[in-house]
Amino acid sequence: MKNKNKKLKTNFISIFSALSLLALAFIMLASFCFGAFRVAPLLTYADCASASQAKAMCLIEAGSGRILTEKNSNARLPMASTTKIMTAITAIENCDNLDEVFEVSPKAIGVSGTSLYLREGEKHSLRDLLYGLMLVSGNDASVAIGERVGGSTEHFVDLMNFTAHRLGAKNTHFENTHGLDEEGHYTSASDLAHIAAYALKNPTFREIASTQNKKITSAEGKNRYLCNKNKLLRTFDGAIGVKTGFTDDAGRCLVAAAERKGMTLVAVVLNCRPMFEECTSLLEWGFENYSLCNLTNLVKLPQTIKVESGSTDSVKIGHNENFVYPLTKNELERVRVSINLAQSIAPIKNEGTKVGEFEIMFDNNLLFSGKIVTMEKVKARSYLQRMQDIFDQW
Repeated sequence: MKNKNKKLKTNFISIFSALSLLALAFIMLASFCFGAFRVAPLLTYADCASASQAKAMCLIEAGSGRILTEKNSNARLPMASTTKIMTAITAIENCDNLDEVFEVSPKAIGVSGTSLYLREGEKHSLRDLLYGLMLVSGNDASVAIGERVGGSTEHFVDLMNFTAHRLGAKNTHFENTHGLDEEGHYTSASDLAHIAAYALKNPTFREIASTQNKKITSAEGKNRYLCNKNKLLRTFDGAIGVKTGFTDDAGRCLVAAAERKGMTLVAVVLNCRPMFEECTSLLEWGFENYSLCNLTNLVKLPQTIKVESGSTDSVKIGHNENFVYPLTKNELERVRVSINLAQSIAPIKNEGTKVGEFEIMFDNNLLFSGKIVTMEKVKARSYLQRMQDIFDQW
């Protein structure tokens, strides 16, 4: 009987161990498959466009402005509170003192939608209102900012449109400071990406847009604790901003930016239900497939060129240009450099004299052109040198 029980116990342990290993294998397989499905970057440009659930989307490299992938990126669409990217940069560029305290305009009180809940007579600095604008998307803060900087929201909106025109945003027009649905208020995914890239070059804007939490205090001593609605700042490695948005017409909108290894990418999705997930995939795909290449390193020049009738026979040449551009490994092979260089020059008084130029081409597209210059000065031959030349010819 004891042997029988011992045998049953052994069989039970063996069966239990086998089932445990099978369950563990299933869990690992499921975790691998479904986990990979969630985080695996899209593989090609076409994959990004076809898989996107956004009505329009665009991914650019901020420094060059190159579009890495897009879908309906020039379509004119409502933008919701991503409007406030332009509100913020316009205010920053048109205000001499962001820390000056002032009484908010009565027109800012009770503005519908997301709010900082400003009260009549309350006093704030413009800097604090910018945090309220960008972190919690205060519509009332946007009106207070517009009234203060522009003298009126109407004039401030004119400033916003002027900036958009200056940046070449041809598919963008603003009618208000906050992004609530209004006829004639629209942008495109491409325009919005380039507007955000421009704004991120401003250190003040970048600091505000990348802030996760902030306490602001009115002149009356009322504290407000702000938490940024852009959760990618907490979940995505290298995230630096920039703005969420939602209205009935616009749907869920997000402009997201991140920086890794010196390269800044900006992703825009308009009317996209899984906006955080999609921007995460776009940014990961961009960082995995592209890197910044210093293409001026491909410019190969002779060390010197000949100088006619100079105190020396040659002069050192080079260039002071620096041009970086996002490329995949395969694209680097399609870059070509052409050089146009003088065979010789006359004596020069100053270094930095242009003696030629170079062009960097990607396929048939001109990416960059630069000057080839002298790196030192060369005087004309002296009287004694010229006399020596005559004697040498005898």
